[in-house]
Amino acid sequence: MSETQFLEIGGNRIAYRHTPGNGPAVVFLPGYMSDMAGGKATAIFDRCRQEGRECLLLDYSGCGQSGGNFADGSLTAWREEVLALVDAKLASRKIVLVGSSMGGWLALLVALALPDRVSGLVGIAPAPDFTDWGFDEDQKAIMRGGQTVYEENAYGYDPTPTHARFWTEGQKHLLLDKPIALTCPVRLVHGQEDEVVPPEISLRLAGAFDSGDVQVTLIKAGNHRLSRDSDIALLLRTIAALT
Repeated sequence: MSETQFLEIGGNRIAYRHTPGNGPAVVFLPGYMSDMAGGKATAIFDRCRQEGRECLLLDYSGCGQSGGNFADGSLTAWREEVLALVDAKLASRKIVLVGSSMGGWLALLVALALPDRVSGLVGIAPAPDFTDWGFDEDQKAIMRGGQTVYEENAYGYDPTPTHARFWTEGQKHLLLDKPIALTCPVRLVHGQEDEVVPPEISLRLAGAFDSGDVQVTLIKAGNHRLSRDSDIALLLRTIAALT
């Protein structure tokens, strides 16, 4: 089955797509305010289905077709949703986590919760700790006081909100200031012209892993979305090499 389905998790109907197949299963985690209808998610799902590879996509609560209020979302809640879907829907024991932007941070948290099941990790412009390095002190003070910060959205008309709940939760999940106890192969793909997440974040992240099999690929002229045909082709090759 590959049409959108729903699973009740934490009081919300969580939308997901699943295609059965061989393992390891590929699990794609979208970025902040993104969903499973994006170009990268769709390309990964279609390729897995064509090749008989098990794959799982989802919309976090408050995003896409899932129930819930986005303002109530947090890394903790979204991690638990991913873990619940992996446990309930995947036949494969081993999984490869693919996370885009904030999804890259979430993939790390999921991998740390499932170290024996994760056989590979792919970060696409991963943004771990962006609640720390992504805001100035004035913005942090606003969120510390329980208010929402709005920033210009380079990819849409509406400003992007960061709610106090999400920011506070994010500060509890900072990873870059200590070793990351993951030993699986890791591949990080980052555009050199990324205007949202500095490429240096991937370099910092690469140095934090316990794994000795970590590679960083910098894409000349690539922006944050990495949605050009050539970018997606590289992503698909990267995932295939880990499965």
